[in-house]
Amino acid sequence: MSKQKSRIGENIKKYRNKLDISQDTLSKRANLAFHTVAKIEAGATPDPRIETVKRIADALNVTLDDLIK
Repeated sequence: MSKQKSRIGENIKKYRNKLDISQDTLSKRANLAFHTVAKIEAGATPDPRIETVKRIADALNVTLDDLIK
């Protein structure tokens, strides 16, 4: 399951880079603390809440499925 969790972080980074925005900008768009986004993207948060991932997906204009798969 940790592969899936690190996959979320990898996907967040991929879509964030496609939009050419920083982690700080993403955290503001998602209305989350900067360290929350940074930890999820780095894989340091082992099990991010679905609500948090949904906020990030919305901020990146992608589906929740895009971040999870």
